[in-house]
Parts: sequence; structure tokens; C-alpha cells
Amino acid sequence: MKEIVNSKVNDENFTLNIHVSTLKKSTHALSKNYDIKKYLDPEKFSFSPEISELIPRDTPPYLDNGEKYVERIARALSFFKQCALIGPSGTGKTHIVYLVAELAGLPIWEINCGLQTSVFDLFGRYVGLGKENWIDGLITSWSKHGGILYLDEANMMKQDIATRLNPILDQRGHLVLTEKDNEIIQRHKYAFLIISMNPVSSEFAGTKPINAAMRRRMSVWLNFDYMSVGSKIDEKEIDLLIKKTNGLSRQDAEIIVKVGAELRKQYKAGDLPYGPSVGDLLNWALLISDGASLKDAAEETIISLTSDDVEVQEMARKIICKIAGI
Repeated sequence: MKEIVNSKVNDENFTLNIHVSTLKKSTHALSKNYDIKKYLDPEKFSFSPEISELIPRDTPPYLDNGEKYVERIARALSFFKQCALIGPSGTGKTHIVYLVAELAGLPIWEINCGLQTSVFDLFGRYVGLGKENWIDGLITSWSKHGGILYLDEANMMKQDIATRLNPILDQRGHLVLTEKDNEIIQRHKYAFLIISMNPVSSEFAGTKPINAAMRRRMSVWLNFDYMSVGSKIDEKEIDLLIKKTNGLSRQDAEIIVKVGAELRKQYKAGDLPYGPSVGDLLNWALLISDGASLKDAAEETIISLTSDDVEVQEMARKIICKIAGI
């Protein structure tokens, strides 16, 4: 059963909308695939109803090559309370964070650091005149209530925000609200942090190395990559496309994965602006299984997704035609 919760805080100067969608579905079957209970046991976590609404639901399983990323992330959070995930776009970093949160029964507080979110949104602000009404920001709420604070594209984070996080990530374990007369907020005992980022390189515009202070506080670093890239083709990715579609032939599934692997290779080399994820390849496969030709389905999905630049689209089109033999 799907439940929608809406909340709104509004005055003439500031509006905050919260929209939470949850799927009331048991994760019991999903948990059988992963061994995280010894690190993050959902039975020991308890949150208020409004915070529990932030626990992900119905997250698909994560397919890897035996790296056991789910268990390793759970172990890192259990031992050190924070970890970092590194890898190109489309390798499933955000997906796996949501999966770990669902399996552990932990709410997620997600921040995309590339969106230039204001300090007020992250830490809080007074609403209206005077100091009667204070609204906590996302980081403050996480510190008070617990769960997983997920900083996506962390190497695009503003330096002033990174510096503010240092005290809560070390042995001090507290947040200083300079906006609220330097009030001290202690870090909840079940407040965990995961940061993710693309590798720092010229093709990822706006990225920069994580500052040394935050780097020291990230005790575990996990590297992610595509299942299939270049000449390395993973049969599990082919099998997944066949399983998730209605009647996709193995031949077409193999072509799709080989195309995806080549596009990812070009992306990692900086020759294309985007490398397709498993989900992107699945979108292509779904149109084919519905009766569209391989080429027409590619035009509607992979080619248009790669770039708005017609020259780049033509480059992707040539790769598809060459591999597919069309």
C-alpha cells in the first residue's frame, strides 16, 4: 500500500515543503540476500513516526561481482560511523546507500552537494521576525534524530560547509549552530554518514579533492565501477536485462550490454559526457521487448540521454550501429 505524507511550513519570507512517499512493504525477503544484521541490526533502531517515514522502501537488490558492498558499508558504519564511496556516475552508489538504509531500518537525509544548497537549508534558520520560530536544517535534523546523512557529489561541497562538519565527525561528536547563538547539538548515537563522489578529473566539472580534514575522518573508502566496461562484459548484466524484460532475446541483451560497455569506456576516457547505468540499459531493453526496433529504441533512450549535442549523439549512434551491425 502506498502512503503519501505532505507537510508545509510557510510564511512571507520562507517556504519549506516536505513530500514523502513510502511503500508499505516488508523487506524480509530482500534481507535474505545480505548479511548486515551483525553490523546494523534494524531491531535495535527506533525512530519517531515522522522520522520513520524517511526509511526507504522497495529498493531493488544491488547486483555486484562478489564485492559484498552492502556488507562492507554496513561494517564501516558500525565500526566507524562514516565511509566514502567513489566511482563514476551510474555505478549504483546512491542505489546501494538506499538499500543499506532500508535493510538496516535507518532514515535517509540526502543532500546533493552539487546543487549549491544554502547553509540555512542545511543547518537551519529563524522564520519570521525575532527568534521565536527556528526551523532545523537537514544536517541539524540528522544530528538530532539519527539515520544516514548521505552527501552525494561530496567533492563539490562548499568549503564552509565541509569545515562545519568536522567537529561532528571526530571525537567531539557535536555540531555548533552559529546561526542559533552557538548552540551545541550532540550527534545522535545512531547518526551515520556516507559521502559519495565521482573521481576528481577534468571530465567531472566542478569536482575538487576532498579537503584533508574531512578525508582523515572518512575511515573506509570503497571504489565502484561499472559491471561491464570496454571489452569486459559481465554475463550477470545480460541476464538481468533478460529477467527484467518481457521476451528480450539474449542476442539483443548482449548487444545492449556491449554498447553500454563501450559507451562507458568512452565516458571514462573523457570522450563522452555520460556513461549509461544498468537502469539506462534496461530502459532501452524495455522498449525493444515492447516491439520497438533496436535502433529506434536507442534513439529514444541511450542516444538522447548521452548528450544534447548532435555531434556527440552521432558518435553514440555510430557506436551502436557498429556493435549491432546495422
